[in-house]
Amino acid sequence: MNSEQAIRALTALAQEHRLAIFRLLVKHGPAGLPAGDIGRHAGISPTSASFHLKELDHAGLIRASRDGRYIRYAFNVEAMQALLTFLSEDCCGGHPEICGHAFIAGDKICESMES
Repeated sequence: MNSEQAIRALTALAQEHRLAIFRLLVKHGPAGLPAGDIGRHAGISPTSASFHLKELDHAGLIRASRDGRYIRYAFNVEAMQALLTFLSEDCCGGHPEICGHAFIAGDKICESMES
């Protein structure tokens, strides 16, 4: 991930409904949710949900797939890991053990810090 991609992802997440939608999709894992359910869970209209889903998709943070007559959305695991790695690759001068438990527990993050 480069700076431009990170800025695009962070910009997409820097909005209340989009952040809530992204967190909802992370909670539901790779199976994701149909678009209509996402709007209901987020408490927003279908039109608003569609707009926010488009922005998250454009930033590469979620993926859409057809499920019969529905569009199902799920978070993009690789994009989230790439963003977290980009944000933390220089953590604590190359000593992730002093950055806290979350950095030690994340295999991908710790591997990138050791390189």
